Amino acid sequence: MALKKSQLYSTLWNACDALRGGMDASQYKDYVLVVLFLKYISDKVKSDPHTLIEVPEGCTFDDILALKNKDNIGEQMNVKLEKIADANGLQGVITNADFADENKLGKGKDLVKTVSDLIAVFDNENLDFSNNRAADDDLIGDAYEYLMRNFASQSGKSKGQFYTPAEVSRVMANIIGINKDDRPMISIYDPTCGSGSLLLRARAEARHDASIDGQEKDLATIGMAKMSMIIHGVDDAELKHGDTLNNPLHKLNDSELSTFDYVVANPPFSLKAWMKTAKENDAFSRWAQGNNNIAPVPPSGCGDYAFLLHIIASLKTEGHGACILPHGVLFRGGAEGDIREFLVRKHLISGIIGLPTNLFFGTGIPACIIIIDKEHAYNSKGIFMIDAKSGFEKDGAKNRLREMDIRRIEDVWEVHEDVPHYARFVPFDEIERNDYNLNIPRYVTPEDTEILQDITAHLHGGLPRHDVDEVLAEYWDACPSLRDALFSLQTNGYYSLKVPADSIAEAIDGNDSYQARAKEYIQGVTRFFDEVTPQMEALSIGFNPKDVIAKWGQLLLEATENQQLVNPYNVYEILMNYWNEVMQDDCYMVSRDGWKIAYDFTKAKNPTFEDMTCDLLPIDIVVHKFFDKEYKAVIQVRSEMEQLQAQADQLAEDNSDAFVDFFEDGKYGEAIVKKEVAAFKKGNSEGTDEMNVLWQQYLSIYAAKKEKANSEKTLVAALTKQVIAKYDALTEEDVRSLVIYDKWKATIMQRAEAELARVSQQMRTDVLTLVDRYAHTLPEIDNRVNELRNKVNVHLAAMGIKL
Repeated sequence: MALKKSQLYSTLWNACDALRGGMDASQYKDYVLVVLFLKYISDKVKSDPHTLIEVPEGCTFDDILALKNKDNIGEQMNVKLEKIADANGLQGVITNADFADENKLGKGKDLVKTVSDLIAVFDNENLDFSNNRAADDDLIGDAYEYLMRNFASQSGKSKGQFYTPAEVSRVMANIIGINKDDRPMISIYDPTCGSGSLLLRARAEARHDASIDGQEKDLATIGMAKMSMIIHGVDDAELKHGDTLNNPLHKLNDSELSTFDYVVANPPFSLKAWMKTAKENDAFSRWAQGNNNIAPVPPSGCGDYAFLLHIIASLKTEGHGACILPHGVLFRGGAEGDIREFLVRKHLISGIIGLPTNLFFGTGIPACIIIIDKEHAYNSKGIFMIDAKSGFEKDGAKNRLREMDIRRIEDVWEVHEDVPHYARFVPFDEIERNDYNLNIPRYVTPEDTEILQDITAHLHGGLPRHDVDEVLAEYWDACPSLRDALFSLQTNGYYSLKVPADSIAEAIDGNDSYQARAKEYIQGVTRFFDEVTPQMEALSIGFNPKDVIAKWGQLLLEATENQQLVNPYNVYEILMNYWNEVMQDDCYMVSRDGWKIAYDFTKAKNPTFEDMTCDLLPIDIVVHKFFDKEYKAVIQVRSEMEQLQAQADQLAEDNSDAFVDFFEDGKYGEAIVKKEVAAFKKGNSEGTDEMNVLWQQYLSIYAAKKEKANSEKTLVAALTKQVIAKYDALTEEDVRSLVIYDKWKATIMQRAEAELARVSQQMRTDVLTLVDRYAHTLPEIDNRVNELRNKVNVHLAAMGIKL
C-alpha cells in the first residue's frame, strides 16, 4: 500500500503510547524524535552513500531492531547513539535521551518492553524513506513538525514555547518577501530559534538557496532544531547554543554582530530579568544610555524590545525582519514608549499585524507581528496595519489560522491598500499626533456589530431604512434587484416586507440578479477545473505535492475573484480543507507510486465489497460509477427486510398478551415462537387458537424476511465479484480519470455548491432576523399583555382569589 501522510502521522503519534505514564508529556519528544531521526538517517544512507550523515557500522536502524526484547537494549541504544553522535558532531543533540533511565522508562523487564515497543512502531514498511525522493523529504519533515506541534500542545504552559505554529511561520516568511527574492543565495537568521520550525518555514519559502543561522538558549531545544534541520535536508545550518541577548554568538568580532538578509523570531514574551552580562551601553550598539543615535535601553524587567532591537541590529542595511511580540509593546509607556518613538522616527517599522488570541503554545495572550524594513526606511511614509484578530478557528484548546486567514493577510499585505475594518496605511504624522501609540484599534476601526434599535419602528411598525439599506448593503451590492424584490418603501420612509416571511428563501433563489451571480460563481469554479484538470492529469511519480497545491489555490482565487456573491477566500478554504483531508494523501501516494491502486479487506472471512478498502480510489466511487443499479437493488432488498422486521415487531407489540413470554435479547425471538407453535400442535401449549393465528402470521413475516435475506446475500456476493473484477481490470488511465473527476472534482464542486446554498440561507436568516425584530409593535405587545392579564384575573376570581 502507498504511504499516506495521515497514516504516517498517526503511526508516529502512536509511538508515544509506549511512553505514556512513565514521564511527563514534554519528555516524550526526547525519545520519539531520536528514534525517528535514527530511522530517517539509516534509510537515507541506504539509498545515498554520499549523504553527509555518517552511520557507523553496527548502528543502523536494523541493528537497533536486533536489540528488541534483549535485557541490555537500553544500554546498547545509548552506545550506538553515542557512536552516531561522535561521527556527526551531534553530541548533546541525540544523546540527551537516556534509554537506560529506569526512572522514566521503568525497571527491568518494564524498561525492555517500553523501549522495544517504541522501536517496533518504526519497524513499518510504510516508514521506508530510502527512495530519496523530494516528496519523501517533505513528508518526513512535515511528520517531524507534526510531532513537534503535538508535543508542544501537551507540554504545558511553561514548556511549549519551542514551537511556532506553521501557519504563523508561513505568514511571517511571506510578508517580509522571502518568497519573492530572486537572488541565488540569501541568509536567514532566528535569534531565538527554538526547535527551528520558524527558520525552516522561512527557508521553504525561498525561491533559491538560503543559509540558515540561529541561536537558542535551551540545550535540549537546540538539539531538536539540529535534528529537524537534518531531517529537512539542511546539512549546513549554523545553530548555536547560548543566551542571544547577553552573549550573541553570531558576530564578526566583540563589537559587531553578523548581519543577515532576513530575520524571523518568536522570542519568549516579556522575559523577566533578561539583562545579565549585557550592559546599558551595549557592546554591539543595540541600545545605549543617553545616545540619541542609538535606541534607548529596554527595561530590565521585560525583554520584548531587547529582542526586537537585537533583530534590527542583526539586519543588513537592506534587510527585512518579522518578530512576534505581545500586543503590549504597541502601547506600553515608560522606556518602551521611548523605544517605540525612536523606531517610528527612524521609520524602521513598516507594518504591524494583529493576531488572534490563544494561537501560541505556552501563552494565550494576544500577539502581533512587527515587520522591520531597513531597505525602504528612508522613503517610508507610514506603517501598514492589519487587524487579523478575528480570522481563526478553534482547534482543540488553541486557536488556529485557517488557510483563508493566512491567504487574506498575505494578499492584503501584498497590495498595501486600505480595507475597511481590516487594514489601513497610517501616516507617520498621525502616529506622532497619537504620541507614538501603535495600538491597532486606534487606527483600524473595528466593525460595528451593535444593533441599533429604532424606537419609531418599535412603536408604529415598519423596517428602518438604516437596517435595510446599510446593514444589508453587501447583499444589494451583489444582487441589485433583490432589495426591491423583498421590500417596499412606504410613504413614512420605512420599509415593509413584500413577500410572506416563509417565502423569503424562494424569493431570494428566484431573483434574477441572485441567479445571475450564482451562475457566475459556478462558472468560476468550473473555469478553475478546466484550467487545472490538465495539470492534474499530468501528475506523475516524483512531483512535489506542495508545489501543485500552491498553484491550484492561486488559480481558484483568480477564477472566483470577480463574482460578488461568495467570498473567494471561503472557496479557497474549501479547496485547502479538502486538500488537508484527502487530496494531500492522494498526491503523496501518486508521487511515490503513480496512478496505481491496491485494495484490501477489513476482514478475512467472507468479505464483501463493503469490507473492501482502497485509499486512492475508494470503493463507493467504483460502485456508484459502474454498478449503481446493482447497488440500489441491494439497498432495496435491505429496506424491504427492515420493513418486514418492523411489521413483525409491530405485530408483537400490538398483541403483547400473545407474545409476552417470547421476548429475549431486545426483540421477540423467532425460535421461541416456532417452539411454541410446535407445542400448540402437540397440545402442550397454553396458548389459544387466536394466539396461534398470530404466531403463524408472525412466522410468515419472518419467512418472507429470510427469503429477502437470501436474495440480499446473493446480490451482495454477485456485486462483490463484479467490484473485484472491475478493480483488477482498471488501468492507470482509468484510475487517473476516476480520481480526478469522480473523487476530487465531484467533492469540491459539491462543497462549492453547498457554500452557495449557505450564502443564500444566510441572506434569508439576516432578512428574517430584521423582520422578526420589528414584527410586533409596542402597543400590540401591551394589548397582548393586557389580554393575558385579564384572563389570569378571571381564573383567579373563579378560584375565589381577589387582587
